[in-house]
Amino acid sequence: MTVLYIVLLAVIQGILEFLPVSSFGHLCIIQDLLGMERGSGLLLETMLHFGTLAAVVLTFRKDIIRICLETVDMLSDMIGNLSLYIHNHRTGDRLRYAKIISSTYKKFALLVWVSMIPTALLGYTARRLAALASHSKLIPGAGILITGILLLVVDFSRLGGHKAARDAGFGNALWIGICQGISVFPGLSRSGLTISAGLMSGFTRSFAVKYSYIISIPAIIGALCMELGQFASNDMTIGLGFTYVLGMIVSAVVGYFTCRTLLKLVNRIQFRYFAYYCFIIGIAVLVGNYML
Repeated sequence: MTVLYIVLLAVIQGILEFLPVSSFGHLCIIQDLLGMERGSGLLLETMLHFGTLAAVVLTFRKDIIRICLETVDMLSDMIGNLSLYIHNHRTGDRLRYAKIISSTYKKFALLVWVSMIPTALLGYTARRLAALASHSKLIPGAGILITGILLLVVDFSRLGGHKAARDAGFGNALWIGICQGISVFPGLSRSGLTISAGLMSGFTRSFAVKYSYIISIPAIIGALCMELGQFASNDMTIGLGFTYVLGMIVSAVVGYFTCRTLLKLVNRIQFRYFAYYCFIIGIAVLVGNYML
């Protein structure tokens, strides 16, 4: 596996991660076409995703800092309320408890963590099956076709609404988290599924996109933690490890500019064109494998 191959995959990841066409599915297809070995499990794919995660953090850094601060504040209020409950129970006082969700960003933060519950459960239980699926010649193509169908339905149904963080429900957050957990399989676009789920939940298009990108952060960090053990595998060398890091940096740089560009165009993009692209790629992969 050469440096050139890794850089190629990093550029593909940096561009396609923010498009609803499954970057993971494309990585599997490209690696298969080039005859590249995947001896280190999903470590390479996870590190390339970690690069685009850095791009998300840079793009939404103000929102992320605010969400982290509000999360700490909510935890502090919960601990304080527990202390008040113990105090009131012992003394008979009726001191008032602090309101946990007292701002829009606290609601936003709690929605993100609620989404992580099904994502973590599904991602953890399906990780080995996803690794096996990444070696399949058919599953990535089939997954991209399914993504295309979903995008076409969402586009022609003109789904979406006026909900933002203040109006979103925790049921919406769970539903989006389930979609993100399912997207661990190659071909099923994480951004495509989560943005579509947000629009189905009545989110505005801009909030659905922002929410989709932000909830990817804890999901990718969790996936990376599970794959870091692959650095100690027999297939890993010092040179290969540095090459993986290079790929992560390239995907971060390309991803940052892609993300910034798409955010400017988010309200003008029609998902049907991504759906048509998914149909072309998915059918080409399936027919190509059938003929070969």
